[in-house]
Amino acid sequence: MSLRLVLPSCCLLLLSCGAQLPPAGVDAGALVADAGAAAADAGADAGVDAGIDAGAPMDAGLADAGRVEPDAGAAATDGGRDPLVVARPFDVNVPVGYRADQPVPLVVVLHGYTATAQVQDMYFGLSRLAQTRTFLVALPNGLRDDMLQQYWNATDACCAFGKTNDDVAYLTAVIRDVQARYAVDPKRIFLVGHSNGGFMSHRLACDRAGLIAGIVALAGSNWADVTKCNPTAPVAVLQIHGTLDPVIAYNGGATVGQPPYPSAEDSVRSWGAKNGCTGNLSNIGGDLDLVTALLGDETKREGFTGCPANGAAELWTIRGAGHLPLINDAFSDRLYTWLLAHPKP
Repeated sequence: MSLRLVLPSCCLLLLSCGAQLPPAGVDAGALVADAGAAAADAGADAGVDAGIDAGAPMDAGLADAGRVEPDAGAAATDGGRDPLVVARPFDVNVPVGYRADQPVPLVVVLHGYTATAQVQDMYFGLSRLAQTRTFLVALPNGLRDDMLQQYWNATDACCAFGKTNDDVAYLTAVIRDVQARYAVDPKRIFLVGHSNGGFMSHRLACDRAGLIAGIVALAGSNWADVTKCNPTAPVAVLQIHGTLDPVIAYNGGATVGQPPYPSAEDSVRSWGAKNGCTGNLSNIGGDLDLVTALLGDETKREGFTGCPANGAAELWTIRGAGHLPLINDAFSDRLYTWLLAHPKP
């Protein structure tokens, strides 16, 4: 199966809040490649970083992507726009099939630490998928830290490192801004995040459960302290994690000097309890093939039984994958299909 895109080494750090800076003279892209090798992503070319096809054009992930409305809110300092989105503009990808009289789902893409919304979108391939499945894609960016790296202030473990900006308020304003300008189905507002963006997806689900229908978090966890997550309604949660992730460990851990984060299973287990699931975490359906460099159906699916229809809590474990799995073309379609099956009541 084909891979998605090529990125310069400066954009390859789709690493998490826990990522350590490379030693002087060490190329960050090489560290990502090494991490993938250490994660037993067999068959991956050492020169192809983070699942990216070295022969693809830079804009491959956005080809035939409808119209992108850049810097939404930047030109409108009046007219009732929230000052948060005026100060921090964002892009919206509008699919070719969009009609103002037909509400469509909204997917908000949340990038990893040091990445950008556009890079993350190309990795997931969601704007491309939106053209055939007709949904809006919002592409906000985090603020820059003291090292000029983009981040989200998600949980205490990831990744503001002492910053106090309110990204819950900002992302809520982003969603409300898109709702004000486009026909958004209020029952189908979703978040898809990687790493730091995965942590931020959990945080929004905890704090804005009345607004968010479902999230997908790849290699990003919830609060370790479950008392800090107090959703007011069920939220469908899909946690995806590689067993050999060297950045955000599958079994949980902590970055030096930072509070701990829970394991992938514990993140899902906490949501099973908060969503009111009455059963146990067990296998659901068959395994999936989501990663090109691993043979066979490498992804195990587990979920809690007895959950409300809009409160699924599932864990998809990618056996042998690292922090940036070499995802195949089916990945984004599987994620979106899962989200679409879990709307608000």
